[in-house]
Amino acid sequence: METTVQPMYRIIVDLNIPPDEFLKHYQGVALVVNATSRDGRSVQFPTSILQPFITREGIKGAFSIHFDEKHKFQRIERLA
Repeated sequence: METTVQPMYRIIVDLNIPPDEFLKHYQGVALVVNATSRDGRSVQFPTSILQPFITREGIKGAFSIHFDEKHKFQRIERLA
């Protein structure tokens, strides 16, 4: 049986979202985050993928966002 490996792509973004700004997600006002990746691309992704990383200080750090060739989100991980 042959297994096909799908290519995986990723972007790295540095985020600093204060808690009051992320509160807009819970209020239904903000559904996406607009950011610039480290390689200069403008990216947009759903705020919901950041929920595991929320702290009292908001969301801070570098994140690697993985997606497939159709730009479908696969996973996110904190780098720093």
